Amino acid sequence: MKEKLFNKGFISITLINFIVYLVYYLMMVIIAVIAQENLGASLGQAGFASGIYIIGTLLARLYMGKKLELFGRKQVLRYGISFYFLTTIAYFFLPNLFVLYLVRLLNGFFYGMTSTATNAIVTAYIPESRNGEGINYYGLSTSLAAAIGPFIGMILLNTTNFQVIIAVSSVIIFLTAITCFLVPVKNLPLSTKQIVQLKKWSLHSFIEYKVLSISFIAFLMGLAYSSVLTFLSSYAITTDLVKVSSYFFVVYALVITATRPLTGRIFDAKGEKFVMYPSYIFLAIGLFTLSMATNGIVLLLSGALIGLGYGTFMSNGQAICLTLCSTHRIGVGLSTYFIGLDLGLGIGPYLLGEIHAILSFQGLYIVAGIIPILCIILYTILNKAHAAKPTFSKEGVKE
Repeated sequence: MKEKLFNKGFISITLINFIVYLVYYLMMVIIAVIAQENLGASLGQAGFASGIYIIGTLLARLYMGKKLELFGRKQVLRYGISFYFLTTIAYFFLPNLFVLYLVRLLNGFFYGMTSTATNAIVTAYIPESRNGEGINYYGLSTSLAAAIGPFIGMILLNTTNFQVIIAVSSVIIFLTAITCFLVPVKNLPLSTKQIVQLKKWSLHSFIEYKVLSISFIAFLMGLAYSSVLTFLSSYAITTDLVKVSSYFFVVYALVITATRPLTGRIFDAKGEKFVMYPSYIFLAIGLFTLSMATNGIVLLLSGALIGLGYGTFMSNGQAICLTLCSTHRIGVGLSTYFIGLDLGLGIGPYLLGEIHAILSFQGLYIVAGIIPILCIILYTILNKAHAAKPTFSKEGVKE
């Protein structure tokens, strides 16, 4: 008989995580347009406005990955969501680009602080025998937020103004903050040896070496996907597909919702390779398809393929980390993984924005589509290189 997965704690933290990521993705997809239209930013400056958020997130993940268990998961969650709310309100006051950059940096830090806590807290509610399935269901909250957030953002951007968007975001974060103070969260008990280890100031105290390989691949996948998050709105304008583009993320969400439970069970039953290789292939094909989108059908097809690719990778990469980390290092391990993912999402807008100065949007998406192909090669090489002691292996042993 299977151990129960959908318990009260699992459901509560999953819903909290959904809202935290929803606002992140909602803002990410519109901020470049707002920076250009309201503050006169160039495309490169607008890309930096998107990317600096991730710098704040990276700083939070580095620091909180180390301090999470020392400060306590409950305290990090509650302080993080409170300041996430306050820095979201700060978007109401943006006189120039410098202030926008500062607000984005701080907002990103407290988003990173909150999500680092939720990512660790949820693992306490997942039965060990259902790690892959549990993380895939939990990851569905992130993937759906990655779809619904941009969808809401683009709808609001086309029908209202920036002030309304900030008001909506602030209200839902405030309600989520109240929930965080009501949900009981247990801090992880630590032995004296574990406390001493976590207090040490060394690279290993911030970074989990066991997950570096999958984290680097996550960086590359985030880099590729950032082309969609940051530039889809602008690309849709040039191809006269603005209305249809609003449904891009709806298709993305539907595909993820339909396939996520299946990929989790495949991960647990057959091993990671059966889900990781298809994720790289689907993302590459999806980005190539997006580069050729001249009508709504092709655009929405690319959304489905990208959902199968990036959506599948994101949660299963997290599941891989769980199989590699000891319990008291889960916070550091997941932090390391999301540092890689967020770094790709952060560098991507600026780097690809500069590439767009040379290439068309079509060329930009072709370049982005090549990146997952490189991930296939890298993933294969790393698996072979660690054949004696696999870096990616279910249950941490050779398959």
